[in-house]
Amino acid sequence: MSKKTKTQPTEPTRITNVAEARRWAAARGVTEIECLVPDLAGVARGKIMPSAKFFDDTAMALPSSIFMQTISGEYPDETAEFRYDPSDGDIELLPDFATLCLVPWARDPTAQVIHDAVYHDGRAVEIAPRQVLKRVIALYHEQGWVPVVAPEIEFYLVKRNTDPDYPLEPPIGRSGRAEAGRRSYSISAVNEFDAVFEDIYAFAEAQQLEVDTLIHEEGAAQMEINLRHGDPLTLSDQVFLLKRTIREAALAHDIYATFMAKPIAHEPGSAMHIHQSILSAATGENIFTDADGRPTPEFFHYLAGQQRYVPAVTCMLAPYVNSYRRLVKGLSAPVNVQWGYDNRTTGLRIPPSSAANRRVENRVPSSDANPYLAMAASLACGYLGLTRHLTPSEPVSGSARSEEFDLPVGLLEAVGLFEETEELAEVFGRSFLTTFAAVKRAEFATFMRVISPWEREFLLLNV
Repeated sequence: MSKKTKTQPTEPTRITNVAEARRWAAARGVTEIECLVPDLAGVARGKIMPSAKFFDDTAMALPSSIFMQTISGEYPDETAEFRYDPSDGDIELLPDFATLCLVPWARDPTAQVIHDAVYHDGRAVEIAPRQVLKRVIALYHEQGWVPVVAPEIEFYLVKRNTDPDYPLEPPIGRSGRAEAGRRSYSISAVNEFDAVFEDIYAFAEAQQLEVDTLIHEEGAAQMEINLRHGDPLTLSDQVFLLKRTIREAALAHDIYATFMAKPIAHEPGSAMHIHQSILSAATGENIFTDADGRPTPEFFHYLAGQQRYVPAVTCMLAPYVNSYRRLVKGLSAPVNVQWGYDNRTTGLRIPPSSAANRRVENRVPSSDANPYLAMAASLACGYLGLTRHLTPSEPVSGSARSEEFDLPVGLLEAVGLFEETEELAEVFGRSFLTTFAAVKRAEFATFMRVISPWEREFLLLNV
């Protein structure tokens, strides 16, 4: 099987209104609509309704608290900085018909559409992840710039596991054996799960998700799927849908796909690298390259912004306690914000490319990150570097793995740095900062209620 899509994807359906959407659904015999909105964790919230009811009245309401919920379904305690409406009033969800597509694994003809959250007076809900990203993109547009991104998403295939105390294991492939050892870029290792990937490609094509390449990564049954470069909002929507697609395809073959940053103790963690470049809205040219093909001052300002602010947004790029198990000194994941040309030991890599395609690869984000927030965070760092004309350090030519930590070493440290960086409030809005920080602190408190096997192993009889 070719590890690229079998056919060139068609241009995404750019449906712009309810009448076009109704005709599209009728032509495909769609009987149900899944109305989706990504929450802070990137989990799909929403409602499922008959298509006739949806098209009669596309207005839909959900409690405002869906954007204040932790990954375990709890809510933060109120503080002096964090407050929420005690009545838990409704917000409205408005469909973005450009995201309308089929749900290819559904038994009956079903469509899905991603929604934006607004208040009753029409204002965007500022803490909704999609709106956070839109806000950052708008800042670029005000400067006459157009950001372009390309995400790379790593994940593991693992055996079904219904006991959270039992360690995860690689699944059994078509050979009847679980994968052992490191098989980076192995075609035969990918072929072990051809049936799963055939479904992933078919499902992706049905949703017009522009999958580019598939490779086997370092870990046992660890894979990476790359998406084609494009608009950050469109690509975030695609990652949001692709994660769901990969999980569904794996479940159909009685295995799990997981985007946990560090699911298996002795295997490498999973990343979501983000390639970024900026175009001029007026000319369509890459502002990182001058007329002679050399890097511009804007390129170095952007890099410097990443260096200065990536540590402050690490809790958006690595949002869970488990995320920091990936960021360990001496391993493949970066712990610094050094930069270098084609240097995979640095947090910021400049991949080899033509002058027109000059870009920055942020290697810090983990695959458990909400794609909307990870894109927003990385672009915000570059924006601050561009608008403040920051200057980067010198590039690293050798290994940066021995460098000291530039990044926070744990979630609470990351949240503290996030809250105290005033420039981020200007970019994201104070409401988002306080809400996101409160949710992350609540998640940490939930984690601290769990007694780990390490504690039972080393403390039970020794202290």
